[in-house]
Amino acid sequence: MQARSLIVAALAAGLVGCGGGGSDEKKREPLPLITIGTKNFTEEYILGQLYAQTLRKAGFRVALKSNIGSSEIIDKALTAGSLDMYPEYTGVLLSEIAGDRQRPTTARDTYQRAKAFEEKRGFTLLKPTPFSDSNALAVLPRYASRHGLTSIGDLKKVPGARVGALPEFQTRFEGSVGLGSIYGLKRFRFVPLQFPARYPGLDKGKVDVLAVFTTEGQLSESRYRVLSDPRNLFAFQNLAPVIRRDLVRKYGPKLAGPLDRLSARLTTDAMRRMNAAVDLNGEKPAAVAERFIKTGSAG
Repeated sequence: MQARSLIVAALAAGLVGCGGGGSDEKKREPLPLITIGTKNFTEEYILGQLYAQTLRKAGFRVALKSNIGSSEIIDKALTAGSLDMYPEYTGVLLSEIAGDRQRPTTARDTYQRAKAFEEKRGFTLLKPTPFSDSNALAVLPRYASRHGLTSIGDLKKVPGARVGALPEFQTRFEGSVGLGSIYGLKRFRFVPLQFPARYPGLDKGKVDVLAVFTTEGQLSESRYRVLSDPRNLFAFQNLAPVIRRDLVRKYGPKLAGPLDRLSARLTTDAMRRMNAAVDLNGEKPAAVAERFIKTGSAG
């Protein structure tokens, strides 16, 4: 009788244990769908893939919306609730979205001011990258030699110079507006160019000066001369994910940790190599991102 009682008790305990495990599984909340947006150029396409693949690996579901547009456009999508996060450059965020035209003195100052701005709006910034992809102005070496150009201010020597850039450059402080107010350059002709037409436009003489990004693969060659920016118009442009603050609070290190570890690996050399793999070698952003995540090779 005693043995029978022990068997019944053991079976009951086993049933309770199984029932408890099933209950815990039901209570475990699935990870949410994260909607990521990107702006409209190569580096952003790669970053969007890096974020998406990293989060999927961490167990999140991801919807990736690439090629949304400039910072001004993608910020509207973010604040309207169409996106949960996107990759942004701290200096552009500060000057063009926050409207803070006071030139920051350090990368840390730029990041902290940009993060404080986003937190007032219900978003935040995760950790920044080591690389800074600043805007810059580039010319062909022969054009620089002909006019004695080494810095942006030297463009005063060539009134009427044709400056090619993405369309938003014309109305940005870190663009035509700042060239006038910071460097006193007002006698140039602005030529709007779509992203793929930029370097060909400079190579073929359609523009004299080109607004470039300093991590572009094309600049690893000696074909172009980047003019120095001694008055820091283009500031510090380390990249950080802009993300809904409530998501970070709710999912904590499970969400932020993988993205922070990814950002820590994104050096100038790594980004320039990945950009070159797409722009110069014709690889797909998804394949370039996958290789970097799996092997650490940037191409």
